[in-house]
Amino acid sequence: MLTCRIHAKEDLRIEPVPEPDVGPGQVLIRLGAGGICGSDLHYYFEGKNGSFVIREPLVPGHEASGVVAKAGEGVTRVVPGDKIAVSPSQACGRCDYCREGREHLCRNMRFLGSASLYPHVQGMFAEYFVLGERQCYPVTGDVSLGELAFAEPLAVGLHAVNRAGELLGKSVLVTGGGTIGCLTVVAARLAGATSVTVSDVLDRPLATAREVGAARTIRGDREPGALASPQFDVAFEASGSFAALKACVAAVKRGGTVVQVGTLPHEPLPFVVNEIMVKELDFKGAFRWGIEFDWAVEYIASRRVDVRPLLSRQFPLSEAVKAFELAKDKTQSTKVQLVAA
Repeated sequence: MLTCRIHAKEDLRIEPVPEPDVGPGQVLIRLGAGGICGSDLHYYFEGKNGSFVIREPLVPGHEASGVVAKAGEGVTRVVPGDKIAVSPSQACGRCDYCREGREHLCRNMRFLGSASLYPHVQGMFAEYFVLGERQCYPVTGDVSLGELAFAEPLAVGLHAVNRAGELLGKSVLVTGGGTIGCLTVVAARLAGATSVTVSDVLDRPLATAREVGAARTIRGDREPGALASPQFDVAFEASGSFAALKACVAAVKRGGTVVQVGTLPHEPLPFVVNEIMVKELDFKGAFRWGIEFDWAVEYIASRRVDVRPLLSRQFPLSEAVKAFELAKDKTQSTKVQLVAA
């Protein structure tokens, strides 16, 4: 079978490897679709994702769907032929955070496609891969494998909205119109926000944001004063830009909430906290997701959430380099996926 491995900065190779064996409680999965995420782009174009540096060949990919090819002994959750969404989270289930119901903060987390640990935790950009059955979410109906691969980023948006608290009747700002920003728009509307505004510095993400439900869009670089005054109850920073975070703090009303969703540069950043203090803002972080992954699968499978406007293009695994190049160009794409040949 073929697998995609990043060896170093801009060194991505499609390599033949033996098909993995399946043990008790495990499932052999044929890749349906795998979305290229911002962290995957960092690993390829920079050889690192923040402080996580590639020290051995890494198979990227943590947004995926697939079809069950083989079920190991004792597996009851799925059978061969099942269409599944795949959770990349491998929490220990034993630490204090897991026992408190916050598995995404697990002290012993193994998250697929990550160089945070060594040896690295290999991801899902391969024709076949093996996972435990509890990471498999079987789905019926006509929803596509491409749609199911959005379960992970939708879960991120749902978790961010959960962190914000009650949104019913609230006005919301989302900075950044990429996949996570757009899915945060969707999640905020599901939670009852009366209006959602999206800001970005490119036209294409703003057009996509309008398609998924944003009531208003702002070109931040062309309308610098649009977010200078308090006007929103809640803001979600989903671009990973410090300038956008400052805009969120300025644009939120007194007593409002700012949720940091995007990953900011891993370096010391000047941050004036006086405005947070004077306006008595709640400033929160949102990291990955927990039970929201289950909700995301249900929303997508029922098409209560339609993710199809976000899917720009699919490439066969053998053309992974082309796929990564397109995924990097946000003037041409929102979400690019890899599929098995």
